[in-house]
Amino acid sequence: MKRFFFCLLALGVAGVYAQSGDSTGAAPAWTKIYRATATKINDLVDTKLDVKFDYDNAWLYGKEWVTIHPHFYPTDSLTLDAHSMDIKEVALVKGSSKTPLKFTYDSSQLFIKLNKTYQKGENYTVYIDYISRPNTIKAKGSAAITDNKGLYFINPKGEDKKKPIQIWTQGETESNSGWFPTIDKPNQKTTEQITMTVPAKYVTLSNGLLVSKKANADGTRTDVWKMDLPHSPYLFFMGVGDYAVIKDSYKGKEVSYYVEKEYAPVARKIFGYTPEMIAFFSKITGVDYPWAKYAQITGRDYVSGAMENTTATLHGASAQQDARELKDGNRWESVIAHELFHQWFGDYATTESWSNITLNESFADYSETLWATYKHGRDEGDATINANLRSYLANPESAEKPLVRFYYNDKEDVFDDVSYPKGGCILHMLRNYVGDSAFFKALNLYLNTYKFSNAEAQQLRLAFEGVTGQDLNWFWNQWYYGAGHPKLTITYGYDEGGKKATITIKQTGEGQIFTLPFAIDVYERGSKKRYNVWMKDSVATYTFPVSARPELVNVDGDKVLLCEKTENKTGAEYAYQYAHAGLYRDRREAIAYALNHQGDAASAGFLQTALKDPSYRLRLFAVSGLNAKNDTLMGALENTLAGLAKNDSSALVRAKAIELLGGRKKAEYTSIFRSAISDSSYSVAGAALQALGKTDSAAAVREAQKMMSQPAKGDLKFALIRYSDDSRFDEIWSDFDALSFGEQKFRMLAPFAEYLANVKNAANFKKGVDAIAGFRKSVPEQYRGFTDPAFTKALGGLEVKKRAAGEKELADYVKGAMQP
Repeated sequence: MKRFFFCLLALGVAGVYAQSGDSTGAAPAWTKIYRATATKINDLVDTKLDVKFDYDNAWLYGKEWVTIHPHFYPTDSLTLDAHSMDIKEVALVKGSSKTPLKFTYDSSQLFIKLNKTYQKGENYTVYIDYISRPNTIKAKGSAAITDNKGLYFINPKGEDKKKPIQIWTQGETESNSGWFPTIDKPNQKTTEQITMTVPAKYVTLSNGLLVSKKANADGTRTDVWKMDLPHSPYLFFMGVGDYAVIKDSYKGKEVSYYVEKEYAPVARKIFGYTPEMIAFFSKITGVDYPWAKYAQITGRDYVSGAMENTTATLHGASAQQDARELKDGNRWESVIAHELFHQWFGDYATTESWSNITLNESFADYSETLWATYKHGRDEGDATINANLRSYLANPESAEKPLVRFYYNDKEDVFDDVSYPKGGCILHMLRNYVGDSAFFKALNLYLNTYKFSNAEAQQLRLAFEGVTGQDLNWFWNQWYYGAGHPKLTITYGYDEGGKKATITIKQTGEGQIFTLPFAIDVYERGSKKRYNVWMKDSVATYTFPVSARPELVNVDGDKVLLCEKTENKTGAEYAYQYAHAGLYRDRREAIAYALNHQGDAASAGFLQTALKDPSYRLRLFAVSGLNAKNDTLMGALENTLAGLAKNDSSALVRAKAIELLGGRKKAEYTSIFRSAISDSSYSVAGAALQALGKTDSAAAVREAQKMMSQPAKGDLKFALIRYSDDSRFDEIWSDFDALSFGEQKFRMLAPFAEYLANVKNAANFKKGVDAIAGFRKSVPEQYRGFTDPAFTKALGGLEVKKRAAGEKELADYVKGAMQP
């Protein structure tokens, strides 16, 4: 699952994640509740479903045949999870005969009295006739997912002409029991067959293979999907809608992309790396793709980012990008890799409990680094893992939570930046410690040992120990079962008389003292000597012989440690590090130092070099950090920035350079802005329109008027909104209001608020404020620590502007809307 939480981080929505707690300061009750792996009384064996959809009521009419046997102890009863259903009939099926079974139902669980006591391994099949009413399930939002109904009817009556009619399901964590009764726990595995009857104009998607299609006389069609290999109930999936289906293949297995029809021409540009990804992941794991097919489908109003349903991944609609959006790079490529790797880690070998979700999500997170390195080079892979590190460190509360978590308030809470980016960084360190060969051999051993089964984190440790021959409890204890990370203060010294380089490292954080193996590289007279060391105490000093003062001593030479660090390096040492150590993080650290010392004379020369870095991400980092008000520095760099604005290979760098030059408000750059307005990238065109407004506002208005009737997305759309007047209110308000809770709506929040500041019609202004306030209230409580700063900025800015304009009534209206 790629969660929406990380979309917020990517957008720079910062704040504090709200955990449930006690206002008195006492530890909340959940901190004393051990979250054990679900007890197995019965085991799922096979699940057959026959479903039809009632679009008017948003109901599902279902018939189920579930085959089960006792796990070990004899039992005469069966408990199934089933949320807000109407249970019509429960019976035991033998051959063609049905025997009614007694049952009770409490709206969340179905308690069935069997006809006898069954023994271990003795199969029995229960038939259930039921109606699923997902909209009656009480929504539970969290920092991981915004809803838990399981089954979603999107625009079922077609009332919104801008939105397609779709059905999709979302099972993780335990929500599929909202549309079929099951033992909804990750440590269950079952084969599956789903028969779906739908309007004939729609296509369907589910797990496994489509084994039959039958046209019916009433204008419907019945599709049968069959999954012969066992997987967990949360991975069951159904998708229905008017999609274009684009087909690729991998070793004769179908690889398909279900997209809204307008995106059919670019579907391969979005998803086209998938066969190559499958081949790559098959190679590095030593396990060829184990399933019968792989499909990817998009869903409107999706409640999270993406979901790895076995053989049928669901992506949010944000995955769909038109040709101009793709000029900025495929923003969904890493998500595609993430969900695909789950087909091995999560679907093939599955965590036995949500406490051990690292076995699913940390591997999927790390797959993004593995793929980026393979496909785009070492810099891109290092940039990916570095972004993970910064994402985790951005939320200090994360340091309080271990990777394997047996105590939590809600199972959704474990889907956070500990299980995802921190877990990925931990795997990166482990790979560096044991070496590539051992790392991938251990993954292969783990996958083959627990295929079509379940595991916990200790079993991953045993796989690594089996391959390496080493006791790795020290690593698991501190990184998997311990919380936090080391905070290092590193001091470099040089003894001229003794010809010694000295490095003193202190672990300054509270909590455990970490055992850290890492490399120290000493650069002397243009050559590097590496020393591999272990740090096991709160303070460690390392001394190495040298013939002269080293040009650089570089702790963590491989740049793999998950830590915060403070170093006393000089600007000259960072410049040397940039030029000679050379890894992505080496260079980024040097650029960060220069950006933090923009008043230093040496910084201008160094930043000239940084603006030409081979990594577009580092060029973007450098441009984004420049202070446009530093006239001396900008005077030295403006020619270089102008060159980037016109010619950089990355649209994102061009856009940022244009934005920076626009802030200089110099007419000499107007020609650059005019030319860039017609750029094929929305980001570049949007930045250019904004920049032009600062040097020639009349020209910007004219250009904006020309583009109002043309398709626009992203930064160009937002720039045009800022140039719009009251005549476009209905269109702009409708666009904002129609967006579901997600990334795109957050991106539109600031420009929509800026637009409202210029709306003259008081009724429309209030309507717009109500839309923002409604959006704010729709955010689940657990998200609000992250999102409230953005809403406060948007609404607070409106209030200030209206008060400054003497419009007290409207200012007071905004103030009222800001109340919780």
